[in-house]
Amino acid sequence: MRSRERYELVFVDTTAPDPGAEDVVVVHRTDTSGAGGHPVYVDDTGIVRAEISDRAEVRMIASGGHQVHAAAVSARPMP
Repeated sequence: MRSRERYELVFVDTTAPDPGAEDVVVVHRTDTSGAGGHPVYVDDTGIVRAEISDRAEVRMIASGGHQVHAAAVSARPMP
């Protein structure tokens, strides 16, 4: 099965005053695979990197030192 080309990564800060607040970053598929064998997706800056499975399971990948990723990240497929 061919992987999707783009996803929205949705970051939710569970400690934010507004419980419905979320940050959304659009990522696109690269030719690289992650440790789990799934495609790696990046944003236009190359800073946000994630391995996303065919079931939209997300594993964030550090692109630099001292990065701390949000615990609540989900992927929404884009057309």
